[in-house]
Amino acid sequence: MHWTEYFGYIGAFLSAVTFMPQVWLAWKTKSVGDLSLGMLSIVFISVVVWLVYAFALGLLPVIIANSIVGVLAIILLYFKFTFPKK
Repeated sequence: MHWTEYFGYIGAFLSAVTFMPQVWLAWKTKSVGDLSLGMLSIVFISVVVWLVYAFALGLLPVIIANSIVGVLAIILLYFKFTFPKK
């Protein structure tokens, strides 16, 4: 593996974990009132676009990162619609 691929995987890992603290906090507090539905929608749409691009070019780090971010965005969207409004 070329050294640049290591940077790709490190970047993928860091991108993937960016939403994990937010998902954990939302789960723990059962509160997502401060999260913007518009932001979550844009994140999800951008993940879909990145995945199309990454699959077309066979970019595994981008596929991994965006798949994880996509799942986390879906979880936050689910929370947004199911947690009671305060």
